[in-house]
Amino acid sequence: MPLHAKPAALSLCIAILIAMSSNITASGDDDHKGKKSPQHAEKAMQYLPGDFHQHTYYTDGSYVFADVMEKNNEFGLDWWANSEHGGERNRDGEGHYWDDPTYYPVNPILGDVEYSGGHQEMWRWQSLRDFVYPDINDARALYDDNTVISGLEWNVPGHEHCSTAIYQYLDEATLISEFEYRYDGSDDDTSRTGETSLLPGYEPLAKTNETAGDAIAAVVFMQDLYDFGLGDAWVVPAHIERANSYTIADFRNWNNAGPDVAFGYEGAPGHQTSGTRGFGYGADGGGTYGGSGYYSAKVGGLWDALLGEGRNWWNFASSDYHNHWTTGGSDFWPGEYQKNYTLINTKARDNPQAIFDGVRSGASWHVEGDLIDELEFTAQTEDEAVVVMGQTLKVKKGEKVTLKIKVHDPLGTNNCPLGMDNPSLAQISIPQPLNMPVLDHIDLIAGDVTGYVEPTDEECPDMDTRDLEEYAEENYVPAYCIETNDSTKVVKTFAPNGSAKKHGYMTFTYEIEPENDMYVRLRGTNLPAGVPYETDDGGNPLADELASGAIYDQLHSSDLQAALIGDLQDYVLDSKLGSETYSKLDEVAEAYADLWFYSNPIFIDVIDGKDKDRKKDRHHKMDK
Repeated sequence: MPLHAKPAALSLCIAILIAMSSNITASGDDDHKGKKSPQHAEKAMQYLPGDFHQHTYYTDGSYVFADVMEKNNEFGLDWWANSEHGGERNRDGEGHYWDDPTYYPVNPILGDVEYSGGHQEMWRWQSLRDFVYPDINDARALYDDNTVISGLEWNVPGHEHCSTAIYQYLDEATLISEFEYRYDGSDDDTSRTGETSLLPGYEPLAKTNETAGDAIAAVVFMQDLYDFGLGDAWVVPAHIERANSYTIADFRNWNNAGPDVAFGYEGAPGHQTSGTRGFGYGADGGGTYGGSGYYSAKVGGLWDALLGEGRNWWNFASSDYHNHWTTGGSDFWPGEYQKNYTLINTKARDNPQAIFDGVRSGASWHVEGDLIDELEFTAQTEDEAVVVMGQTLKVKKGEKVTLKIKVHDPLGTNNCPLGMDNPSLAQISIPQPLNMPVLDHIDLIAGDVTGYVEPTDEECPDMDTRDLEEYAEENYVPAYCIETNDSTKVVKTFAPNGSAKKHGYMTFTYEIEPENDMYVRLRGTNLPAGVPYETDDGGNPLADELASGAIYDQLHSSDLQAALIGDLQDYVLDSKLGSETYSKLDEVAEAYADLWFYSNPIFIDVIDGKDKDRKKDRHHKMDK
């Protein structure tokens, strides 16, 4: 069979859609947040909502595989990846033990023998290939208007976790199986060592799963399978601050090693009803800020440092779904609370490829609580050259550039189950239903692009990123380890007041005359500046532990139960693992009180002379 031709038409498709900007749309209507618009299927290029990262009974999730697939569809997602842990587990996607003769008269497990909880475990390289992938194909057939991706939450050697996915053009899961066997830090099976690799020129299968260097080798594997035309892939680190295991040097190394596959991270983690909104306060940066980790929430922080090099490094969100809040879990269903909107060619003949192309392009944004459901963010010159998020606009020095923001704040209610006013806004006498948030403002953020930082063999200081900021002011730190971009600032704040708001739509424009290479990005929220325990006087999100302790831990359970819309049982599935509980309602309230969206950047290159098409020595992808 000939190798699948690598797609090269996405940038052309985006260029065409820009010329026909009325055809850019996103799912959403004026009646209910998170539901699909009747015009949803009529446009060629659309921002479609999706999710990277979720779990089922196959690993440490608490619901049947089929039910999690159903919930993705129910909450309006157009694409999603089943991305569960590597290593080994003792049950299948319906919760049956692999060695239970009632369901498996012949033990199906291959490889070295290990047990957990009195039951033999199956290695994930096998379950991904022989069981999960057939289930994914069944889900694709059932939800034929959606795209289901084969993924893996990689236990990264030398680090923690990472959402990965492989779209194998031969319609198999043998590549992701080989990847897991070789590189997953929790897979200690030796039974396949010596097998022939699926990648041309690679050594036979062996374990490469202990060090940070092995993680870079894994990224190279993903880039190679893409370059060889065997499939497509992404490598997106998850809950990146949680285990204090990543530095900016790691992200730079990965992006250098695999620029087409390692192009971003999950800056807004799942587990938003964990009591700490994603991960503990001991995480790098001190926990989450408005539901996002410090690397992305800090203006001028780690993400801005990467963008300041001109790197294609995108910011995503995920549900990281394991167990729903109604049964004591830390999670919302995929799409119930967080969504990634990605520009996708809906007329493509190859739907999975269109998803990979869109995610890689950077034409995406993510949102909490359906605060908005449509966003167009473009940059345009006077001669009508236009780009969208993830793209680069080439201009002459001092040339006028018009930034345009069109946003839709949907009417009606979102998925919040509580019929009560927002407790955070009540502090400043703003009565706003928790399940009907209103966009308060949008910040335009800009920073300089100064070029790639040269790699170094020097070790980065082992300290919290906040301490590193202060340490670097008085001590030598290799440039490759610096996690700040001091040029990055909020340059303009747009408020709905005075804008033309019709049916929830608002449009803002802003003109700049760039003197140097730069980038621009957006964030927005339902909270004004200066909300106690939530935002500072500059409108930046404060650490979520403040609002947790001062407001939401103090709410009375009886009041929250009285505010619940309907019965708790209305939100619980029969396939649950665990008993119904009201104990998470304060954390649900906190998550829905403090909502944000983040766009990916637009780059602006200032060129000398008149030739805007000439290539520059440094740009957004390093030579391998």
